[in-house]
Amino acid sequence: MRKLALRDEILMQVEKPARYIGNEVNSVVKDKAHVEIRFAMCFPDVYEIGMSHLGIQILYSMFNAWADVWCERVYSPWVDLDRIMRQEKIPLFGLESQEPVKDMDFLGITIQYEMCYTNILQILDLAQIPLSAKERGEDAPIVIGGGPCAYNPEPIAEFFDLFYIGEGETQYRRLFDWYLENRRAGGTRLDFLHGAAGIPGIYVPRFYEELYRADGTVQGRRKLYDDVPDRITKELVKDMTAVHYPQKPVVPFIKVTQDRVVLEIQRGCIRGCRFCQAGQLYRPVRERDADKLKEYAKAALQNTGHEEISLSSLSSSDYTQLNELLDFLIEDCDRKHVNISLPSLRIDAFSLDVMSKVQDVKKSSLTFAPEAGSQRLRDVINKGLTEEVILKGAALAFAGGWTRVKLYFMLGLPTETEEDIRGIGELSNKIAAAFFDTVPKDKRVNGKVQIVTSTSFFIPKPFTPFQWAPMCTKEEFIDKAYLTKKGIMEQLNQKSIKYNWHEADASVLEGVFARGDRRVAEVIRKAYERGCLFDSWSEYFHNDVWLECFADCGLDIGFYTTRERADDEIFPWDFIDCGVTREFLLREWNRAKAQTVSPNCKEQCQGCGAGRFGVGICKER
Repeated sequence: MRKLALRDEILMQVEKPARYIGNEVNSVVKDKAHVEIRFAMCFPDVYEIGMSHLGIQILYSMFNAWADVWCERVYSPWVDLDRIMRQEKIPLFGLESQEPVKDMDFLGITIQYEMCYTNILQILDLAQIPLSAKERGEDAPIVIGGGPCAYNPEPIAEFFDLFYIGEGETQYRRLFDWYLENRRAGGTRLDFLHGAAGIPGIYVPRFYEELYRADGTVQGRRKLYDDVPDRITKELVKDMTAVHYPQKPVVPFIKVTQDRVVLEIQRGCIRGCRFCQAGQLYRPVRERDADKLKEYAKAALQNTGHEEISLSSLSSSDYTQLNELLDFLIEDCDRKHVNISLPSLRIDAFSLDVMSKVQDVKKSSLTFAPEAGSQRLRDVINKGLTEEVILKGAALAFAGGWTRVKLYFMLGLPTETEEDIRGIGELSNKIAAAFFDTVPKDKRVNGKVQIVTSTSFFIPKPFTPFQWAPMCTKEEFIDKAYLTKKGIMEQLNQKSIKYNWHEADASVLEGVFARGDRRVAEVIRKAYERGCLFDSWSEYFHNDVWLECFADCGLDIGFYTTRERADDEIFPWDFIDCGVTREFLLREWNRAKAQTVSPNCKEQCQGCGAGRFGVGICKER
């Protein structure tokens, strides 16, 4: 019988003990005597966040479909259990076996956002694995990083044996086969890493040295082995319909962030928003066939008992078979009393018609993402959304019965002016006015509309046209948020508008990590050693500690954030080929400064470079 890693008296002391006991519906337990590879799959945040991540569910299901592999799950212990595990020297364990991660062959960590970097060190530390890859002996697991943050792995390169660049479904089998071959031949850890470096999409940081100029910018990279690749090209799933997809996702014991079946209908986005990293990394757009999605939906609902199904993509409105899929789901899900969730819809007549089909009489809130307050700035970021379209969509929504609208904007975008910021309040006011103009008094629920306007702070990300752009300081961000609030309070319909904004300190730190180099690793390690953990949770974020660590390491935050990069500057991530070319991104950066809009992929090919893969929308065109 499986023995829990934590005693009952420990479980009684911690918040939500169900985070740590495993054995959920559809979790996979194998006989370890009959598997050759044990893989710990980690999401470096609390259980509720990690269990909502589709990528882990996909790889977990795929790995466990292979007879010789047993994949288990690992999440960051919350602060209460973290303290107990350190006091009692309890090693971090996999949920399925309840056995130490340090005894497994691989520890795979998905890196979805930069503010989890200290949690990565927590995982390694609690697992009793040396933090630095170079310090690990032959018995330590191979530590693999993946996910969007792996597209600039340099700030955390010291802590990983290798990174998997791109989509995980394509090369893991080959990597595992090489691991087994090397082990049977009596090869060393270094032998394995050397061979792994020759597998497409695999990056082994210790085989490269980063070189710097006197001004602190990157001069280039030096290979320590002649036979390792100069560039790492991302891995891409070419046939989304044929690739593995989980039909028995693990069902959590407790409520998690996204407690539903998730159907990934496509990858990629045609829109080309210049601030959006995902829109560039996942090019080209590739769709899953609707008939296959119908099978997945039926199987997953039957195998989980979930009462909601969500269609996942970067822009659901652009999925060409959306009507067919929805008609099926509406008919099938209505019989089962299952709700349908449709995130990432553009607000237009088609989308509102779709939403009216799937939402009941009590309308939930609608989400608009204008991103910028003025048309000029929306053209700069290539949002492809006019004020006329926004107001028309709002009017249609109000006529359809919706009374709550969420609006998302960014502050600090390139070329932003005070007029652009004031435009946020003005647009919010116009949307509120559209409600009163559209809905007669006798039909207004509770008599009014609620507009929730939220602003986040712009953070330039690698592999976007804005990777050259300067970022604001904390003080500038706060001033912009104050100006936004002031502008909203000046509006006629201010009582119908609620304003929320993000914290500036954490945004600045995220900006450092996003475009950082290998020197940042020392700061991350120092901050972790001084108690920084769960930095994406505002109650645990200690900006003063981070500032001390940067000062102690002699690194200037402004070097990574506020300066505009020269067109020819070498970036720490330039050795990675994400599919879109640097020339395309630079062209889009210059078009942004010229306030020039670029058509989306369906309207006109922009020659981004992703056409070389010969799949998806590029193949269709």
